[in-house]
Amino acid sequence: MNDSRPSSPDAPPQDLWSSILDSVSTSRSIPSKQVLVLGQPSSGKSTLVSALTQKPSADEGNGDKRSDFAVGYDWVDVRDDADEDTLARLSVYTVPAVAASYTALLPHFLPPRTCLPHTLVMIVLDWTRPWTFVEELQTWLEWVEKWAKGDRARELEIVREENRERLQSYLLHYTEPSAEPLPATSSSMSSTLLPLGPGTLTHNTAGVPVIVACTKADLIDEGSDMIGAGNSGMGGMVKGKGGEWEERTDGVMQILRTICLKYGAGLFYTTPLPNTLQVLRQYALHTLFIPPAPTPGFGASEAPAPARNPFPFQHKPNTLDRDKIVVPAGWDSWGKISVMRDGFDAKSWGEAWERDIDYAEGETGEPGAKKMYSALVPDQGAKPPPLPPFNNPTPEQAFLAKNYDENSKKPTATRAARSAIPPRPSRRASSGPWEAARVAGASAGGDAAAARKLGRSSSGRPPASLTVPPAMAAMRANAPSPTPSSAGPSPTGGQTQHEVLQNFFQSLLSSKDRAGTGAGPGVPGAARTSPKANGNGSASGTDEGS
Repeated sequence: MNDSRPSSPDAPPQDLWSSILDSVSTSRSIPSKQVLVLGQPSSGKSTLVSALTQKPSADEGNGDKRSDFAVGYDWVDVRDDADEDTLARLSVYTVPAVAASYTALLPHFLPPRTCLPHTLVMIVLDWTRPWTFVEELQTWLEWVEKWAKGDRARELEIVREENRERLQSYLLHYTEPSAEPLPATSSSMSSTLLPLGPGTLTHNTAGVPVIVACTKADLIDEGSDMIGAGNSGMGGMVKGKGGEWEERTDGVMQILRTICLKYGAGLFYTTPLPNTLQVLRQYALHTLFIPPAPTPGFGASEAPAPARNPFPFQHKPNTLDRDKIVVPAGWDSWGKISVMRDGFDAKSWGEAWERDIDYAEGETGEPGAKKMYSALVPDQGAKPPPLPPFNNPTPEQAFLAKNYDENSKKPTATRAARSAIPPRPSRRASSGPWEAARVAGASAGGDAAAARKLGRSSSGRPPASLTVPPAMAAMRANAPSPTPSSAGPSPTGGQTQHEVLQNFFQSLLSSKDRAGTGAGPGVPGAARTSPKANGNGSASGTDEGS
């Protein structure tokens, strides 16, 4: 029965799962690094991003059409010299300006708790606008400090401390590149390190690697003999080539080096030439892969082997060629800065920078770095047109109250001015007594037949056969003609309008009765006219019928 069972398959090789896990771990072991490029619009950020990723710029060939996003992103795999293995995966982030609406998005893409040990910050300054160097540096460096603090969680504080120790250890162990091989040093010699010099790494509590890249350095010498700002940023700053021009450009470099020294940052000048951009890329990769600080407490026999940087930086510092400045972090000091040009006090500039950071403008009574720098490099940027003077109108109630008070003090003049205005002629006075009689008769409820008869006659001149009553004729003869300037008593002799109309209708009725009586019985219609004109029509009709 056991013979009928199929034979079990051969056991899998023991290293199958190990090989699978090794392949997965190899794919996951590729380190990921980030570079955050900060700068104002048109400062040359796209050129630096193109150099870091070794890709053509997205805006190349578009002319004036530029594509700025709230947060720009690009990535590239960094490979070895033989282009066989991938050593790192590099991500590059950019923002178009310093506005808070852009910078507020960066913590969502680069949370400091996880990205702080793997992020490099590159601040871009434009040599066509040198008067903005100190102000922009202060703005961006303050933002970096704020971003590195994050939510102040305990885990983040530990990461910040480790990151600062790593940067401090790098600055302490920095050695200038040399063509000759370095001699082997014992552990006792490596443990005796000199402390950092004065003014070195006094800020940047999170140990963020920072590079200050001054772009368009090839335009420093152009137009330096021109007065006023031109295509060159230095054109308005100097008035001619020679000692003054060199002193000012060297002074700008000394100020930038002093500020970079306080943050443990490197300073580089770049041009569109590929060699300067390539040097910047090599230093960025070298800074991203700074090994962690050695763990203290080991003896000479237990000291771990120092970690090797996969991207060594072999370029020597250069402070002489103004368009190819290379000042790596850890090399500079106050002594080297002061030697470049006599009369420069690095300590006073460092204190002025502290005043701008810690106090409001004018609070200490001493000038800050921004004010001192503006005296060296005057602002030659385009100024907006001045606004017209503000027109502050008088409030409506105040204006009315003022005029009311002034008019109330002059009652005689006000009354005389009112009397000078001619009165508006009355519509009823100009329309004649016939119109007045028609309207009043309709409102007073008079005889309908009389109202209709008066209405027919009021549309024009009275008929020639109609006899004007004597009372009406006397009233018209005695009434004065209405004139616009007449201000005398009323032409009605003190009677009210109702009394005038009543007298008019009474005279009209009496004249009709006299006309009917004088016609006699032979006149047709004489008896019929009287009842309609009379107020008691029912009694007259009865007498007629009898």
